[in-house]
Amino acid sequence: MNLEEYFARTGYKGCTEKQDLETLTDIFQHHIRAVPFENLSIHCGEKITLELEHVYNKIVRRKRGGWCMENNQLLGWVLKGLGYDTSFLGAYVFNPHQNAYATLMTHLVVKVVIDGKAFIVDGGFGVSYQMWQPMELVSGKDQPQAPGVFRFTEINGVWYLEKMRRKQYIPNQSFSNSDLLEKKECRKVYMFSLEPRTVEDFRFQCTYLQTSPDSLFTKKSICTLQTTDGFRALIGWTLTETTYNYKENMDLVEFVTLEDEEVEKTLKEKFNITLERKLVPINVKGSYTI
Repeated sequence: MNLEEYFARTGYKGCTEKQDLETLTDIFQHHIRAVPFENLSIHCGEKITLELEHVYNKIVRRKRGGWCMENNQLLGWVLKGLGYDTSFLGAYVFNPHQNAYATLMTHLVVKVVIDGKAFIVDGGFGVSYQMWQPMELVSGKDQPQAPGVFRFTEINGVWYLEKMRRKQYIPNQSFSNSDLLEKKECRKVYMFSLEPRTVEDFRFQCTYLQTSPDSLFTKKSICTLQTTDGFRALIGWTLTETTYNYKENMDLVEFVTLEDEEVEKTLKEKFNITLERKLVPINVKGSYTI
């Protein structure tokens, strides 16, 4: 494993000598625009494991993506290798359909400290809740980014992330009531504490999420990638392409339903993913909004 090969994968050609916020942001943005958030392994007969070498080979050499435990573990390794002060935290994801946070800590994020200031770096959430810049770990401060306005709120040692989105224009009106569309303009994303975690803390969750019939990830095949002006997502057979702020305070959300034979071609053309095994798309309704 080496950093040069990782940077070739993400297309980053910038500075690696400075451990500053500007460099961190640049490295991070190259990652989220090159490496999809995806769970396709579950739906093409592969097992997701948390060994760093396996994650590295999958993302860097096989040019795949991964979920938070893969993307953020790799990002953490890269940043630590560059000399950043990094640690892992564990988060509980908000389920909008149950209007509650998960009881299982399933989301791994990276905390980076620069000149005494802490930032959250999360390259493993995908869709419109994917931050585009490291977020300063400060309570009650609006942090506007291209995807919308993010904000942390701290209450009794627990940190909550929420996001305010713009209005949405959906040209294909047959999708205007899609269960994939988030109806609320302000949405809770996840909660976490500052207790340092290790990858070992996520072993059970990694197995559970890819095997349990109650898991979102067994109910939906997901592949999503950030672009320079928005993001793309393939959920089952539904391809969405979102353009942020294409008009004043308005995001453009375009939907199309693919045929079975179009899925593989779309993964290659839109997400630069070529699977080694046959994908079986799935999209059980509920529990996931873009």
